[in-house]
Amino acid sequence: MQKDGAPNSEKIAIRISYTSIAVNVVLTVFKLLAGLLAHSGAMISDAVHSASDVVSTLIVIVGIRISSKESDGDHPYGHERFECVASVLLAVMLGLTGLGIGYSGIRKIAGVDQGTLVIPGRAALVAAIVSVLLKEAMYWYTRVGAKKINSTALMADAWHHRSDALSSVGSFAGILASRAGFPVMDPVASVLICGFILKAAVDIFRDAAGKMTDHATSPEEQEKIRATIQSVEGVLQIDELKTRTFGSRIFVDVEIGVQGDLSLMEAHAIAEEVHDRIEAEYPAVKHCMVHENPVI
Repeated sequence: MQKDGAPNSEKIAIRISYTSIAVNVVLTVFKLLAGLLAHSGAMISDAVHSASDVVSTLIVIVGIRISSKESDGDHPYGHERFECVASVLLAVMLGLTGLGIGYSGIRKIAGVDQGTLVIPGRAALVAAIVSVLLKEAMYWYTRVGAKKINSTALMADAWHHRSDALSSVGSFAGILASRAGFPVMDPVASVLICGFILKAAVDIFRDAAGKMTDHATSPEEQEKIRATIQSVEGVLQIDELKTRTFGSRIFVDVEIGVQGDLSLMEAHAIAEEVHDRIEAEYPAVKHCMVHENPVI
């Protein structure tokens, strides 16, 4: 979360999450009823996906609440990585949901589940269209909030919404083809939905894993930090710059070269200016450690 106004950032995240839960509960009931009434396996699979979104958002809420806690004796560097833990759990849940949907679709295509290839009704088409519109709107709503407060878990939840929208697009195509005389396309759509869901799960997992293993920030971000350091009067050179992600936050370690005949107080003042400027200009930076080396 952001360095300044952390309580406000938490409120933003929780508000978005509760909105997400409300929308997903409504969509789950709506799509499940439409799938049952219209005899559409793809739409029922889509409803299961929406139901999994409710559980995943609850995990996001827990992760955000824990990550917003102040540093303590057991976690002197803070709790931000709990957001990544929430993202990993979300990715695993998403992946298992996708595999379950794909397995069911493959069984129907292979004829293992006899008598299931029926032509879905028109209600399933309506439900798919409504789902696409609502879930895409929720994706953008959640994405804007996640970027605003730099929340890993909330961004993962945004992609969960996008995967649901893509699922509904697949459902719509499969149901439409099935109604056109190709009933096998309904379970085929379920398999395609599985692919969309697994892709989202892998992306979320990779992002969270990178932020849990001290992955460096992007080269572009490092160049910006270098430019800020070099703009400080008294910095003659940058001997070393290291960055590492810590959940949604960043730690910076830098060694600067200063004039060798400066007093300890003068050299320290330059290092302190570098420290203060980096933490002021980059809200995602949780802490900056600066070491000064004499340049002869």
